[in-house]
Amino acid sequence: MAIAQVSPKRTPKKAGRTVPWNWIGIVALIPLAGGAIAARLVIDRAEPIVRARVIETLSNRFDGKAELASFDVSVRNGIEVSGTGLKIFGARDPNPYAPGVQALIGVQEFRFHTLLRSLFRSPMHIDTVYVRGLELNIPPKEDRQEMTMTKMGSRTAKMTIVVDKFVCENTRLIINTSKPGKAPLEFAIGDLKMKDIGRGEPFQFDATLVNPKPVGNIHSIGLFGPWQKDRPRDTPVEGDYSFTDADLSTIKGLAGTLSSTGQYSGTLGNIVVHGKTDTPDFRIATSGHAVPLHTEFHAVVDGTSGDTYLRPVNATFLQSSFTASGSVVRVSVPKGHDIELDVVLDHAQIEDLLKLGVRTDPPIMNGPVEMKTRLSLAPGDASVADRLQLTGTFQVPRAHFSNEKVQGRLDSLSLRSQGKARQAQEHAVENVPVDLQGAFALKDGSLSFSYLHFLIPGTHLDMTGSYSLDGQTFDFRGKAWLDAKVSQMTTGWKSILLKPVDPFFSKNGAGTEVPIKISGTQSAPRFGLDFGHKDEPKIGKHSDTATKRE
Repeated sequence: MAIAQVSPKRTPKKAGRTVPWNWIGIVALIPLAGGAIAARLVIDRAEPIVRARVIETLSNRFDGKAELASFDVSVRNGIEVSGTGLKIFGARDPNPYAPGVQALIGVQEFRFHTLLRSLFRSPMHIDTVYVRGLELNIPPKEDRQEMTMTKMGSRTAKMTIVVDKFVCENTRLIINTSKPGKAPLEFAIGDLKMKDIGRGEPFQFDATLVNPKPVGNIHSIGLFGPWQKDRPRDTPVEGDYSFTDADLSTIKGLAGTLSSTGQYSGTLGNIVVHGKTDTPDFRIATSGHAVPLHTEFHAVVDGTSGDTYLRPVNATFLQSSFTASGSVVRVSVPKGHDIELDVVLDHAQIEDLLKLGVRTDPPIMNGPVEMKTRLSLAPGDASVADRLQLTGTFQVPRAHFSNEKVQGRLDSLSLRSQGKARQAQEHAVENVPVDLQGAFALKDGSLSFSYLHFLIPGTHLDMTGSYSLDGQTFDFRGKAWLDAKVSQMTTGWKSILLKPVDPFFSKNGAGTEVPIKISGTQSAPRFGLDFGHKDEPKIGKHSDTATKRE
């Protein structure tokens, strides 16, 4: 009997439990492929994307229209971007007197590099932007006051690009003025590096400015900003500066090498400066004598006009010191600066002043001096000596002449005017001090005196006249009052013969009153009587000279 074999029954697989791994892989590849395609499309469209981000960021940051003349993007080595003709316009034309509408900010060329993945991030991060030909065009103060505050909310607008550092070359800062015919204030900045330390925070900067006169470079580091887009002149600025090896010979009539250091703070429209200068070989062309000059100053720069106000300057040279305060005002015609200063010397030596301003060596006089003067220096191409004007008063209480011949004659005059004629004949050395007081005016290289009071023991002179700074001309006329009578100023038979004329010269309480003149040159002065001079000055011992001296 045969036994049938029964095959074991197989449990059929349910169709719903089948795992389609091939389809899962296909589905998973779809988004990856889509992402790759999207990435490729983004890369292919990198130029318009980056361009849009640049425009959007600049427009939001400065609340104005931004334009680009050209814009190029390369993705061969990350993202490399370059552009030209960037202009950012403000709410108003910063310089309505210039043709066309002026941009608030202009850039000739710029470039930067970033990683390719930055294209897919917002904000896009850029380490350094390199800029050439940056121009900041600051509007006048009056325009910034008219700008409305309704745009302030845009400060929170989205920034799609964040930059850490800017490296700029050939930068110009232009501060415009609303005064017709007055040129804008311009600063040429050769090299400028700025670092962004956070949104709403100031930029750190390191700059080298080109100073036109005196020629030299000013190096400065500090903080700039945050940028006040509605009131650019109110943008804060502060820092330190150093100005080294400035050539003063680029200012006609001056010479020497100046160095200066200091600090400044404030806003673009009102910068307060504290600093000092050192010029070891300061020279004025009229004298040619080099003297060490040191100053410490406090100044306020008005960005509205570019004018500078000195409050004050404290200066020292040789054994003398003085203070000055006033203004340095920019003018267009002739182009330059109009300087007006009030100068006070209360601890000075007359020989230091003469060495600084007069060519004769040694100085003709020495002794303490006090002076108050108004200094005016008009702009122009002429030398400083030809443009300099002074008007003031002075007092030299105990002066002596360095020229032995001059001092000897004064000693003799003093002795004779006191009735000591015999001592004068014996050439007794007195070295008498001279008391000088007067009112003066300096113009065109000539020093004129509206009154000059001269006093030595026994003699009192009041004169008017002029003296050239080159020492080649003396021309003084006036009157002398002497304690002694005419006959007492000589000896022997001359004294006897002159006694009858004593009454003719004894006037106004003086033993002798005579008209005098001083002429000649510094090296060969001439003293004499001036009976023939018709236009005698109306001055006298009892005139208002004493009042003027007070």
